[in-house]
Amino acid sequence: MKAVIQRVSSASVDVDGRVVGRIGSGLFVLVGLAAGDDASDIEYIASKTAALRIFPDDAGRMNLCVAQAGGSILAVSQFTLIADTRKGNRPSFSAAMPVEDARLFWPRVVAGFTETGIPCEFGIFQGDMNCRLVNDGPVTIILDSAEGRCR
Repeated sequence: MKAVIQRVSSASVDVDGRVVGRIGSGLFVLVGLAAGDDASDIEYIASKTAALRIFPDDAGRMNLCVAQAGGSILAVSQFTLIADTRKGNRPSFSAAMPVEDARLFWPRVVAGFTETGIPCEFGIFQGDMNCRLVNDGPVTIILDSAEGRCR
């Protein structure tokens, strides 16, 4: 599982012209599901995202997590994070979780983020989404559960 995390001053996601998720200050998180991901990948990505100390403290140092900063999380599924671009110019998505499996797995990802206790909003799985965000900093962090823990 991979995640691209952006510190934002605001973010929203709409599907068919209808806003399905909106936050003020917080984290906009794109989540890519890889074949073989399991509950431990969800736990790693959700807990690490919640714990990242990338918000400024009173001294202006990145020292606070999203909860300490009073922020929220907006998470959106994005299988293209799993693209393999090593060969040619057309990305391969063969390492992505098969869509049938991912459709069943995404609610578990939603639960994992929700269980952090941080207010969360979510995009619509397989939705044709328009994402809007104001990247604060900019601060962008990439997490990969395969690199961040032992399997």
